[in-house]
Amino acid sequence: MASRILILYSTVDGHTRRICERLQRVLEGRGDAVTLVSFGEESGVDLAAFDKVVIGASIRYGKHRPNVRQFMTANRRVLESRPSAFFSVNVVARKPGKDTPATNPYVRRFLKQIAWRPRELAVFAGKIDYPIYSFWDRQIIRFIMWITRGPTDPRAVVDFTDWNEVDAFGRRLCEM
Repeated sequence: MASRILILYSTVDGHTRRICERLQRVLEGRGDAVTLVSFGEESGVDLAAFDKVVIGASIRYGKHRPNVRQFMTANRRVLESRPSAFFSVNVVARKPGKDTPATNPYVRRFLKQIAWRPRELAVFAGKIDYPIYSFWDRQIIRFIMWITRGPTDPRAVVDFTDWNEVDAFGRRLCEM
């Protein structure tokens, strides 16, 4: 039976939205009706109108945006009353041993800050896109990448996302 699924996302540079759009294609390909909504536009959305809720959020400088945690806290009862999922997008997940919800330091820390326990969890490696960053973001991210042995070429665009894993997560969402 088809489900009505809300995918709510927080993105800085648009990559998390692209992951959500990929999930949308997987879910709609299986017959579900999917609504994508960005944080900041969620105030008019009635969570109770959906059978399942998926929240995706990116990391910038080690943290998810505060409104993601605030939303989860404010809507915990509704989120717990139906199948729900959470995924994080961060470049640290490009490294083996930091690429699962149980081993990713940002996901582990974030889950300690919230009481909601989603049924499904995932973490996806993000994307470095130096040309679109502001001057200061480019310098800071290059420094972080230098420390962590990542790409530092200021012209580099590197997508670390394992799109097969995104598809697999989408299939798990269908089974929730």
